[in-house]
Amino acid sequence: MGSITRGLSNNITTGGVILPAGITNTSVSAVTSFANASAGTLILLSTQTASNSATISFTSGLDSTYDAYEFHFIDIQPRTDAVNFTFNFSTDSGSNYNVTKTTTSFYAQHDEADTTTALSYDTVRDLAQSTSFQLLNSSDAIGNGADESLAGSLTLFNPSSTTYVKHFISNCNFYYYGNYSINSYVAGYGNTTSAVNAIQFKMSSGNFDGTIKLYGVKKS
Repeated sequence: MGSITRGLSNNITTGGVILPAGITNTSVSAVTSFANASAGTLILLSTQTASNSATISFTSGLDSTYDAYEFHFIDIQPRTDAVNFTFNFSTDSGSNYNVTKTTTSFYAQHDEADTTTALSYDTVRDLAQSTSFQLLNSSDAIGNGADESLAGSLTLFNPSSTTYVKHFISNCNFYYYGNYSINSYVAGYGNTTSAVNAIQFKMSSGNFDGTIKLYGVKKS
């Protein structure tokens, strides 16, 4: 019996429970899927890293395998100061990113000096039957200082449906270039009954750095 198998067997209780010591990077590194994962478990599908990139596009992975998909944004930093992080859908595998959307947006903000706070609907960032790229940071814009960035998530529901519109919800926090923490909420729907099979992220101007991870949300 190999050392990995012995190590695992020595950490299994009589009730069949694997003790924490039995789970290591070596023992789980070859696992590619968890067929018996509980509903709601996030299954990592792909990771893309921007390095002075104009766009990041996911042209595979959005299909009928999962009812919902989550994109996680990790330290998205623009190369240009005071710009916005945006996205758009595609129904033709990325040939065009121009899905019609109706959306809504609000934000909460607080500055480092503790002098300004706000909770407000953001009419500048919502869309009404528009094919434009949707801003994910409501109000103002992201700074490009050495320690400034955006982090958050976007959930897309049932993109493969050919019956319903494509709902999405996003929550991001970002470092406003004027030294504010701004928590941004954006939601809406892609007003199409065609399957959405690609998505693109970009800044309103210039390139950016950061990591975007795509997860599938396991079905019930």
